[in-house]
Amino acid sequence: MPALGKKRVHLAAQLPGIHNVTVWSDPRSASQIAIDSFIRLAQTAERGKFDFFFLSEGLRLREHKGRVYELDVVGRPDNLTVLAALSATTTRLGLAATVNATFNEPYEVARRLASLDHLSGGRAAWNIVTSYDAFTGENFRRGGFLSETDRYTRAAEFLRTTRELWDSWSDGDVRVDAAAGEFVRAGAGEFVHHGRHFDISGRFTTPRGPQGHPVIIQAGESDEGRDFAASDADVIFSKYDNLDEARIFYRDVKGRLARHGRARDELKIIPTATVVIADTDEEAVAYSAEISQGQISPQTAIAHLEAVWGRDLSGYDPDGPLPDIDPEPDSLILKGHSTFRKSRGETALRWRRLATERGLSIRELVIEVHGGHTFVGAPHTVADAIDHFVQTDGADGFVLVPHLTPGGLDDVVDRVVPLLQEKGVFREEYSGTTLRDHLGLKEAL
Repeated sequence: MPALGKKRVHLAAQLPGIHNVTVWSDPRSASQIAIDSFIRLAQTAERGKFDFFFLSEGLRLREHKGRVYELDVVGRPDNLTVLAALSATTTRLGLAATVNATFNEPYEVARRLASLDHLSGGRAAWNIVTSYDAFTGENFRRGGFLSETDRYTRAAEFLRTTRELWDSWSDGDVRVDAAAGEFVRAGAGEFVHHGRHFDISGRFTTPRGPQGHPVIIQAGESDEGRDFAASDADVIFSKYDNLDEARIFYRDVKGRLARHGRARDELKIIPTATVVIADTDEEAVAYSAEISQGQISPQTAIAHLEAVWGRDLSGYDPDGPLPDIDPEPDSLILKGHSTFRKSRGETALRWRRLATERGLSIRELVIEVHGGHTFVGAPHTVADAIDHFVQTDGADGFVLVPHLTPGGLDDVVDRVVPLLQEKGVFREEYSGTTLRDHLGLKEAL
């Protein structure tokens, strides 16, 4: 239990695999697709008593000027396959994966997640995301069939259908054959669903997992996304690491729960965050600047600028001023990158104002906009900041994204977690076996 009057801090870890946040040039940086990297980072998170380990997903390789974006990770294995392997190398850590609700089917996703929940003893979680764009859809039979306005209606029905499949096995439908050491079906798994997006019937093959339903995670920022999370999710990822903005988001989303008949603690709000630790605050600030220089290389800076400007800017000096030409807002140089999809004209104006006011070069500007870190300081400074953020309702915890793979969590686990434990806001040992236990959530009925 957390200290009297204190909220518990929830921590999770993410192995970066879509965006180029790792410092590739650091000699300590290892493979981001080798199983050893996944195992080491997950086991470090479990050693730190984290709630869960999260893997994001991209369904198409992003393209820059018509070619594969070479600053991304390429060759990443399927998320749920990796997490199934990690279920055998961890014992308590939750295992969360992004799975797209636009280009998959409920039966397949329900079966794979229920299987992971069984394999892991009740530690599975699903980050349900949507996609509307034809660029991603070209990899699938349906192509770009779904309008953006319909993506949440499909996702909501997808989740309802998936839950119907999980619930098609009641407790009385399963008996254990002790001699065979296996589940035996006893008229189990019958389902019928007739809806706008899905019209299916049959028998589901997999019994309910130890959690009833895997934990549901959602990451929508729009009004529709926030309502979807308030009605159906157990966790919502947030992009807000500025405390004032985070509190506004926190109040808004928590305030929506009552209208869906839910209590405030039934949905955890967990933004992503980066941490830079050194022996002193001054050393940490210097180290943070060094990391930012590594993350935003000259090539990266130009690529980000081209994504906003919609132009080939390869002839510009990344250490020089912004181009004096206007953006082409309808031209898409970097495909598959959601950060630069909307309001690029407004973004360019904001960037130009900032560069002019601060006298920033192209690379300095991109570092300022995209290269900052959430928590920077000595271990006690970082622990105090994390605790303050949570206790003042900026969040319920954080998904930590390290700048090194796979050793980037070591300082947090070895130097910050013990301080949070001393404060009485972070567990010293796991008190339960399932991810719902770790998050303080009820088993799905």
